[in-house]
Amino acid sequence: MSKSLVNIARITFVLSLAGVVAAGCGRKGDLDRPSTPVEQQNIRKPGKPGERKPEPVAEKPFVLDPLL
Repeated sequence: MSKSLVNIARITFVLSLAGVVAAGCGRKGDLDRPSTPVEQQNIRKPGKPGERKPEPVAEKPFVLDPLL
């Protein structure tokens, strides 16, 4: 193999790895079914009866949000 082909393979590997890592980023929270209304997404259910419902967490913008 020529040196340029090895360099291209390395660059391709690094960019592919960066894409996989960036794709793994996401919002932390419970998994929601696709049919769940927006108002009920990412709300944890209380463990014991009688507990009040927790307030939904406000969205905090992140630097990489435009990429997602």
